[in-house]
Amino acid sequence: MILGITGGMGCGKSTAAREFERKGFQRIDSDALVREQVLTQPPVCAQLRARYGDGVFAADGTVDRTRLAERVFSNDRERVWLEDLTHPPLLAIWRQAFHAAPAGPWAVEVPLLFEKNLENWFDFTICVACAPAQQLARLEQRGLPHALAEQRISKQLPLARKIELADFVLWNEGSAPFLQDQVSELIRTLRTVS
Repeated sequence: MILGITGGMGCGKSTAAREFERKGFQRIDSDALVREQVLTQPPVCAQLRARYGDGVFAADGTVDRTRLAERVFSNDRERVWLEDLTHPPLLAIWRQAFHAAPAGPWAVEVPLLFEKNLENWFDFTICVACAPAQQLARLEQRGLPHALAEQRISKQLPLARKIELADFVLWNEGSAPFLQDQVSELIRTLRTVS
């Protein structure tokens, strides 16, 4: 079984995915893969350098994700270009992981699951959601200024639409045990339908 876990920034995708992992699922954090494996690939770096010059690289030659984010989140064309650059190698990493352990079960964090029409990769999709005020508060607690948090949220599909599209929804506005109980109940449900 392969689960695709999505939701808005700050809604708790990673928290939910870690809970699935704690309960025996193999977890893939797509953002971490992009950060640690995709943005370190020489062909990807070469294309970034060709498009943006050295301005998006740190002194040690690695991609400076903060500077890259400043470029792409303020310009939709650049954001889409970056997504088109990074998604094929990301999907290749997924494919390799699934092939290596076909029995799974898998819990895959995918921020742009519906935006990039990736539903067919998964047996079930799950949206982790919370109220907008809670979402913004969490992002600000992580150090993201309010205006920047709103800008980044606006670049994703509205959370209400993700909720409509998902097979299941986890509401992450209560305590940690509340979310853990929802994950446990969902796993029980999934085992009866799969």
